[in-house]
Amino acid sequence: MAIKKSNKMPQSAVLKQILKRCSSLGKKNNYNDDDDENGLPIDVPKGHFAVYVGENRTRYIIPISFLSYPQFQCLLHRAEEEFGFDHDMGITIPCEEIVFQSLISSMLR
Repeated sequence: MAIKKSNKMPQSAVLKQILKRCSSLGKKNNYNDDDDENGLPIDVPKGHFAVYVGENRTRYIIPISFLSYPQFQCLLHRAEEEFGFDHDMGITIPCEEIVFQSLISSMLR
C-alpha cells in the first residue's frame, strides 16, 4: 500500500509565509519608507501585525506571538481557506468580531 504525499506545507513554513506576507503589506499599500525602515504602516509596532475581522472588517493590531496559539492558527487556516492570503488588504479573519475579541482576551491572560 503506497502512502500518498500531502501537498500541504509544514505548519512552520506556513507561519513564516504569513509573517513574510504581513511584513510586505506596507510596501504594497504604498506606505512611506522614510517613516519606517521596513515599509510597514507606522501604527503597527515591531513584533505585531494587522488583521481584519468581522463583517465590517475592523482592524486589529496583534502581537506576532499569537501565531503560536493553536486557536489563532485555526483562525488563520480558516482565513486561508475562505479568502487566501494573496490580496492587498491584509489578512481577513472569518470570525465574528465579538468571538475574536473573546479569543484574544483569553490569549492575553
